[in-house]
Formats: sequence, structure tokens, C-alpha cells
Amino acid sequence: MRKSWLLFAIGWLLILGGSWLASAIQTSGGVKVQDVRFAGTGGVTMSGLLYTPPNATTSTPAPGILAVHGYINSRETQSAFAIEYARRGYVVLALDQTGHGYSGGAAFANGFGGPDGLKYLRGLPTVDKANIGLEGHSMGGWTVLAAAAAMPDGYKSVVLEGSATGAPFAAEGTPGWPRNTALVFSRYDEFAKLMWGVPRALDVGTSAKVKALFGSVETLQTGRDYGDLAAGTARRLYTPTTTHPGDHISTEAVGDSLDWFSRTLTGGTPRPASDQIWMGKEAGTGLALIGFVVLLLGTFAVLLDLPQFAALRGAPAQSAGGGWLRLSLTALIPVLTYFPAFIAVTLLIKPSAALPQTVTTQVVLWALINLVITLLMGLFGKRPEAAPRRNVLIPAVLIAVAVSAVGYLSLVLVDRLFLVDFRFWVVALKLFSPHQAMIALIYLLPLTAFFWVSLSALHRRLTGQYLTAIAAMAGGFLLFLVIDYGLFFATGRLPTDFDPLSTVIAIQFVPVLAAAAIVSTFAWRRTGSALPGALICGLVVTWYMVAGTATQFA
Repeated sequence: MRKSWLLFAIGWLLILGGSWLASAIQTSGGVKVQDVRFAGTGGVTMSGLLYTPPNATTSTPAPGILAVHGYINSRETQSAFAIEYARRGYVVLALDQTGHGYSGGAAFANGFGGPDGLKYLRGLPTVDKANIGLEGHSMGGWTVLAAAAAMPDGYKSVVLEGSATGAPFAAEGTPGWPRNTALVFSRYDEFAKLMWGVPRALDVGTSAKVKALFGSVETLQTGRDYGDLAAGTARRLYTPTTTHPGDHISTEAVGDSLDWFSRTLTGGTPRPASDQIWMGKEAGTGLALIGFVVLLLGTFAVLLDLPQFAALRGAPAQSAGGGWLRLSLTALIPVLTYFPAFIAVTLLIKPSAALPQTVTTQVVLWALINLVITLLMGLFGKRPEAAPRRNVLIPAVLIAVAVSAVGYLSLVLVDRLFLVDFRFWVVALKLFSPHQAMIALIYLLPLTAFFWVSLSALHRRLTGQYLTAIAAMAGGFLLFLVIDYGLFFATGRLPTDFDPLSTVIAIQFVPVLAAAAIVSTFAWRRTGSALPGALICGLVVTWYMVAGTATQFA
């Protein structure tokens, strides 16, 4: 009992301490951070985080920056940029694109929400309308380009972070449009072919599209000024040493954008580009994310000690074993089915009311394929000795719902107290919007079924050790990513550049499946049943997926 409460307390300590640290960093220097909602085109609700530095008042308006995340991300993803802009005296609107985060509508609609975001920013009395910058990462670049096209005189300069001009989502770049533009394109950006038509991001300076944007016939040089600032034709190329998602946690990428706005916007509070503190916020929300997993374990242990859940307690049966072959198959088969499942959804299944989120649908198809494979594999080989059958369905459901509810309420509390969520880099756990909560009901059953079948097989046939479970669930994806990115960094060309988006999404599979392995093994060792852990994983992973991706069908 005492150990259960200790684990529970450690979870809360990490959550509250990490969230306090994150809040202290994002409000450093007296910056005020607000959750804002406003009406966009057609009455669609738009969402953003508004950062207001103390120098920005109605009597002394400050420069403003519209900062926008990329596809299947949200407003918090741009925290590193927003925090540093605000520290330099800029009013920042970190926008949720349409169909993302807490903005309504469908993804890609209404210029991704960019024109609405710029209109809102320009309407703030604390913003100097003659000094507005636009910054967007990946699809966020297309968002701010839509804003620039809608309001040609409504901004002064642009930073395209891992993004591009041109088809299919933006007008072609010219020496005069967009105005005063910096291109921050990382040396190992996975989307070089899609964005600029070159096989390697290292060769972005040779791209015909980039040359057209810069008005040059020669290969472009990093760090060199092109065009004329006063005429609105200034251009500069930055190539930080990171990847496309790495832009979010790169001091170099953040610093490059700071350098450009210091050159093109007037006012604010000048600071060296190297003076950055946003890493503290990333560390804080990362600690809170770890604390969330610990809290799930502690809550499960505390509840299991109660008499109401006595029926769940039990020792696990002896596993059948299976050695390295079974472990290898368990780890590698999900990787082999990953790209076929994701590509099949892209080509064959259009978003609809029944399946409104493309990425979540991709994950569900992948999960169902592996569910079937796991069942077929169970027909062969030695079966483990069966444990005495117990009726644990009702208490398993109740404890899973209770554990997940405590986890959700912890995020509600943190959001109210500190206006942060649980995240580290591309792994983020957010609260549902009302619409997302309804969508979650669509995907909950198949994802839970996958975890029940896969975790039942895992714990019956492999030893109930944490490292073994993590290796089985996440080891295959980790191995794939090490090989894929190892070759990428060695050659400059991504082996899976036929589907760079799915490659980037695969990064999340490692920590999410590892966490599922930990939670399920913890529950298995105390109950002898895979059901409670599978139900918790189904609930939490569905929450994670639906709240953290894009909705293509409003």
C-alpha cells in the first residue's frame, strides 16, 4: 500500500513541478500567455496562444508575429519560437490551423486559417501594424503564405521554416513575393523533394524553385543577403544542421528565425540570437509527460489495493517462452506492415464522417492488420499453460476508466493552472476539444482490440519483464529509425523518401509503444491478466491520437 501511494505521489510531483517550470519559462520577463478563441471565416472557431510582452501596450504598440505549426501538430509545437519572439518584445499569436488543436473546420480549409490569424493579430491594439512578421513551419509555411496572399500589405517579412512556395498549396515564389523572406531549410529535412524538388536537402541551394524565389541564376549561398529590404525583396537562406521535425528543438533553427526578424522588424527588445531559454519549457513539459505515465501506474496500484478490485489481483501464469525468434517476429512484423497500411489509407480511404482523421485511420488499419497476424500466429506453436479463468471484465473496465480519468483530470488541472500540456518534441498529450471527444468514440474500439490481442499474446508467450516487453512493442520501430536515419545522415538522402510524412510519424511509435509496454507489464504482473492494461492503453492511446492530429472532415 505504501509503495502504491509513493508512486502516485511521485507522478503528481513530476507533473506539477514540470508544469510549473514550463509556465515559468514561457512567462519569463513578464510575458503574458493567453488562450484565445475568435471567429474565423464562415464562423469557424479559431484557436491560438497569445504571447504579450510587457512593452506591448495600447500606447506603445509592439511588433507582432504570426507563428504557425505544421501538419498534424498544434499551437504548442511552436513554443520555442513563440517564447523567444516574446522575449524580444514581439506580440506573438501561435495559431492552431483549421482542423488542428482547438480550431474548428477541416484541415486545409480557409487558407489553413492563416488569413484569419493575421486579421486577428492586426486587430490587436497592442500590435504595431507596420511591423508584422509571419513564421510557419512546414504546412504552417503555407498557412502564412495564404495570409500574405490575402493581405499583401498586412505584413513586413516572412520566415519559411522547413516549408516552400509553390504548388500544390501556395503561389509560386518570385523575387518580389512574398515580401522579405528567409528560408530556413535544414540540412537533413525529410521533405526536400516535396518542398523544393531536390533529392537532398543539402542541395536546396541548387533548386530551380528556390532560385526563382531569390531571383538568382546561380547556386544560392547560405548566410548571404539577396535583394533589397526597403523594396521588400530581401532574401536569405539558412541551413541549420537538423531534420524537419528537429526544427522544433534546434537552437540553430530558432536562432536563424530570430536573426531574420531582428533584421526586418523594428522595435521590440534586441537580444543576441544565441540567448535562448525555451529548452527549459521543453524539459518541464517533458518531465510532466513522464509524470503522467508514473501517475497512471500509481493510480492503478492504489486502486488495486482497494477491496472493490480484489477480484483483479492474481499472479501471472508461466509464459510459454519462445526465445529470440518470437521476440524478433513480434518486434519486426509491425514495422513491415507500417508503410503498406499507411499508404493504403492515403490512396484508398477518403476522410468522411465515419473516418474523419486520416492519420488515426492509418494507425487503426495498421493495428487491425497486426491484430489479425497476431491471431494467426497464435494458431501455431506451443501454447502457454493457462491460468485459472476469472471473471475480471467488469472490474477491469472500471479500473481502466478510473485510471484514465485521473490521468485526464491531471491534464485539466495543469491546463487551468499553468496553460501547458504534456509533451516532449513530437510526443504530445493534449485535452480533447468537444468535437475530438466524439471522434474518439469512432476509433476507441479497434485500437483497444489491438492492444488486447497483442498484449495478451505478448505476456503469454514472452517473459513478463519490462525490457522484454519494450523491445517487443517498440524495438522494431527503433531499429528501423536507427537504420533509416543513419543512412540519411550518412548520405543526405532519406531511404524512405517515398513517404517522408509516415517516416516522421513513425518516430512517435517508439515512445508511445514503449509506454504501453510499461503500463501493460505493470498491470500484468499484479493481475495475471492482460485485459486491464490493454484497456488503459486503448483509452489513453486513442486520446493521444485523436487529440493530437488533424481532422480532415469537419
